Amino acid sequence: MVTVATATDKIPAKRSAARERLLSTASRLFYSEGISGVGVDRIVSASNVTLATFYRHFPSKQDLVVSYLRAIHDTLVERAEAGAAGKDGRELIVAIGAEVLAEVGHEGFRGCAFINAASEYEDPENAVRRVVAEHRLWYFERLRSAFADAGHKRPGNAARHFMMLRDGTVTAGYLDSPAAAKRTFRRGVEGLIRAIDIDHMPHDVDEV
Repeated sequence: MVTVATATDKIPAKRSAARERLLSTASRLFYSEGISGVGVDRIVSASNVTLATFYRHFPSKQDLVVSYLRAIHDTLVERAEAGAAGKDGRELIVAIGAEVLAEVGHEGFRGCAFINAASEYEDPENAVRRVVAEHRLWYFERLRSAFADAGHKRPGNAARHFMMLRDGTVTAGYLDSPAAAKRTFRRGVEGLIRAIDIDHMPHDVDEV
């Protein structure tokens, strides 16, 4: 898994009410308005802290963005572990699909926070993009394991197909009709599950 090295890795995170307030405020604003459109001064003002307090906890805005995405990732991992309890194979695939359906269309929904962040950072080696890559690798491995447990002969291919369905769904669910996006996604997942029992052609090689 990708290891993300940023300034926050060099300094132990200072857990304090001010830090949590900054992160909470930034998370709300970044997701609803976009990262580039929200400046440090606004976050500081809305969090009722001083600029010095901000930089004591986050050496740069980028470190704050990294912390924002890591917090979302950690929350999703916790939810995934709770939702996967007692499930594997096809049942787990269905449960992961249900997570996507539950995500789309809720009040304030603005698509995937990781996709949104990646669209604002062009360099794939940037610390923010590396956090996005780390999250997506975790998601892919979770899916590949589920399809492998279900007996899919090419679990990596199925996992990638599922991820593309999910990416399209969370995007269309924001830009277009959430109901239509959910219906399309549901049909796609059902097709992937049915395909588990279908023999694949020799050329259908799983990519690394």
